[in-house]
Amino acid sequence: MKVALINPYELGRQPFGLAEPAAWLERAGCQVVCGDLSIQKLDEVLTEDLDVVAIYVAMHTATRIAVEALPKIRQLAPGAHLCVYGLYAPMNADLFRSLGVGTVLGGEYEPGLVSLVKRLQEDPGSEQSEPEICLDKIAFIPPDRSKLPPLSRYASLINPDGTRKTVGFAETTRGCKYHCRHCPVVPVYQGRFRVIPADIVLNDIRDQVRAGAQHISFGDPDFFNGPGHALRVVQALHNEFSDLSYDATIKIENIVKYPEEITVLKQTGCLFIIAAVESVDDAILHDLDKGHTRADFINALGFLRATGIHLSPTFVAFTPWTTLDKYLELLEHIVQLELVESVAPVQLSIRLLIPAGSCLLELDQLKQFIGEFDPAILGYPWANPDSRVDALQHEIQAWVARGEQDGLSRFEIFQGIWERAHRQAGRQAPDLDSRCSGQPAPHLSENWYCCAEPTCEQLVSF
Repeated sequence: MKVALINPYELGRQPFGLAEPAAWLERAGCQVVCGDLSIQKLDEVLTEDLDVVAIYVAMHTATRIAVEALPKIRQLAPGAHLCVYGLYAPMNADLFRSLGVGTVLGGEYEPGLVSLVKRLQEDPGSEQSEPEICLDKIAFIPPDRSKLPPLSRYASLINPDGTRKTVGFAETTRGCKYHCRHCPVVPVYQGRFRVIPADIVLNDIRDQVRAGAQHISFGDPDFFNGPGHALRVVQALHNEFSDLSYDATIKIENIVKYPEEITVLKQTGCLFIIAAVESVDDAILHDLDKGHTRADFINALGFLRATGIHLSPTFVAFTPWTTLDKYLELLEHIVQLELVESVAPVQLSIRLLIPAGSCLLELDQLKQFIGEFDPAILGYPWANPDSRVDALQHEIQAWVARGEQDGLSRFEIFQGIWERAHRQAGRQAPDLDSRCSGQPAPHLSENWYCCAEPTCEQLVSF
């Protein structure tokens, strides 16, 4: 069987979600090719003799790209069985099946992919028998990244002095034990996570270091799903590669809860921690079931600064509950806390995404704001009760895109956001001193589009 694994988009990272199933399928006797649409075109990867094309949809943006790419995939590989797999596959199963996809796999998808090719070998016309969501514990094997584009073509680390490092990507767990109401992991994993054995993780990183990686970005939904497991990995990593730096995503509540473990991260090369702060409004944080308060965020920031680790906060700046006053309050906190340099400007334009299956749909107070599911945006549209807030979001989204395209600094883009937000609220914007920006922070060159709604054309060309 000849199988193509396609990654539409994953934050500029070389995807473990292709490398691990590639190894499984090769072990099952398949001939595997891999393609990444953020770097390659479909006709560089797909051929008419393919038996299966499996598309990895780990993100909302990737899912939208997959939907738009399907017609060309069918054109280039007319005889191939189509499969989608990953976090967003089961949530959009009905839509994908209506578009001609025959197999939908979520959760721990590797056994399902192997079962799929064996099923088609025995009966090419058979219908899916694999579960759409599999949460069984699986025996991970060393991933195969050899068929993916080189690390040098993916996102890089930008240091405060402007120098760059090649970035590798690894996962130590899948799923998440938390229940943040807006998170797309929750509908699939339901508060569970699966550990990737330390030896598999370390071997994967060794291979990436040999391929040129100088920094590792850990992609777990929460690196402290299992703090002990995370520490074993980074301590072994540091013992072997003392100059290798890394970043990880950790909840604010876990930064507060595990200070000794955070100190170990600093000692083993952690440069920065990405944390989904989402809001500085406690009522919104409660509605999102984030598990932290504004005070927790401020305390976590202070602790990380004292420890010597940068905090890279992410936000859902626009929600149905956002008012102009609350948005200005968010901007004021970023200034007062000297976080301008630490916040990617796109974070201040992000609008709450309500995908199919979202736990947000359980909130009675949200029902008055949302409409029917819209397959064009793969989500439920909603409108803020104050139309000025929605108008501001559109204006800021356009400004951020233009500012980044023009090469403006984070401070210059933030200054434009600051002025536009005050103008929309009918207020005079106080002058900003660039010294309030804070120290330049290390960050990845790829923007965080996890909950944003960029058009596919902004990211890929098929």
